[in-house]
Amino acid sequence: MVELMDSNKGRQSLAVVVLAAGKGTRMKSALPKVLHPIAGKPMLAHVVDTARNLNAKRISVVYGHGGEAVPEAVAGDDLQWALQAEQLGTGHAVAQAMPGIEEDIVLVLYGDVPLIQAETLQRFVETVDANTLALMTLTMDDPSGYGRIIRDAAGKVQRIVEQKDANDAEKSVKEINTGILACPGKFLAAVLPKLSSNNAQGEYYLTDVIAMAVAEGLQVRAAQPDFAWEVDGVNDRVQLSRLERIYQRVQAEALMRAGVTLADPARLDVRGNISVGTDLYFDVNVVLEGDVTLGSNVVIGPNVVIRNSIIGDNVHIEANSHVDGARIDADSQIGPYARIRPGTELARKTKVGNFVETKKAIVGEGSKINHLSYVGDAQIGKDVNIGAGTITCNYDGVNKSQTIMKDGAFIGSNSSLVAPVTIGNNATVGAGSTVSKDVPDGHLAVARGLQRNIKGWSRPSKKDAKKD
Repeated sequence: MVELMDSNKGRQSLAVVVLAAGKGTRMKSALPKVLHPIAGKPMLAHVVDTARNLNAKRISVVYGHGGEAVPEAVAGDDLQWALQAEQLGTGHAVAQAMPGIEEDIVLVLYGDVPLIQAETLQRFVETVDANTLALMTLTMDDPSGYGRIIRDAAGKVQRIVEQKDANDAEKSVKEINTGILACPGKFLAAVLPKLSSNNAQGEYYLTDVIAMAVAEGLQVRAAQPDFAWEVDGVNDRVQLSRLERIYQRVQAEALMRAGVTLADPARLDVRGNISVGTDLYFDVNVVLEGDVTLGSNVVIGPNVVIRNSIIGDNVHIEANSHVDGARIDADSQIGPYARIRPGTELARKTKVGNFVETKKAIVGEGSKINHLSYVGDAQIGKDVNIGAGTITCNYDGVNKSQTIMKDGAFIGSNSSLVAPVTIGNNATVGAGSTVSKDVPDGHLAVARGLQRNIKGWSRPSKKDAKKD
């Protein structure tokens, strides 16, 4: 837990208030603005996860537009929710979350500023004590639309003036307010009821507490983020898209520094938590989602999607393959055009080839499913060969049953294995067979219709078209 020095009481704990009540009319969407995704996750969830990394005593989220959709989408037992029924400004929003945190240091974040980094905030809140308020600012070449930081002749922060309330001299200031603020909760609880809505917007501005702090003798320390994009907010889909690409660029650079070669860093999407070994290669348009672990010397072809999976060393996943909820052990080869569905576990040196789909299939070392097959609810031993067009018929319309293929089994092409069924050790299923009974070890099973060759048979021909 982040703890901060109070000159009177020793150390104070941190409470985070996330403002997420805005409607976001410029998004042109029925979805609340803070639920629009960056990297497949709501913007608000990014901010909440960052707050969790600060080990805050309490995280309060102020919501309004979207009603219960917001707390339902970003759930968590560690979150407190405060409803702002009327959107009367940022000061009014923070006031809804104040009960119970008056004795803490309060950090105010925004649900539509998703890329703020925990390291930046950690340094930021450490500057705050009972007599000091911290304000995050940014110097911009074009500050149009933002509140300006007004300093005195000695360079000390005196107040913030919003663009609509600023005169020409104030508008020329290039240092702007990002909205992120950290201050003693006791001070905040005392001054929020004193805020006035006598301004161009008719709202209760949180920014007015800066001038109040100066008037009461508190020190205001301004700090700037390491990167300007950390404090970029989203008001429309154009800005959302820009932050998405910034986020992806940061992820790509982190992967490259960790030992991954990217054919094109601009054509990678990371939408989760990724762990990698060294000397990996990703071709273009790779998408990584959820929790993904990749070993060393992994090669991933173009247009591959990997979700919630563990991939071992020296695995080669060829183009246009999808891997979801699976474990693939070392030295295996997947694809192209393979679909590996949840519950699949592939042991070392397995091969799942083109247009093969697996689901809840446990496949032993060295086994091969080379092409055009569906293998579901199956237990497959070592060195099993499954020919093209093989189907495990695992569903009878009500229940699902398992197919077992023991070590060394050979399944001929175009076979249907009707579960529950067991193919024994080193047993063979002849091509084109429909097998519904167990095959003992070493046996050959042939289950297909008797072939007849009919002499003198003529192919049908088209009848002459009727003449007009």
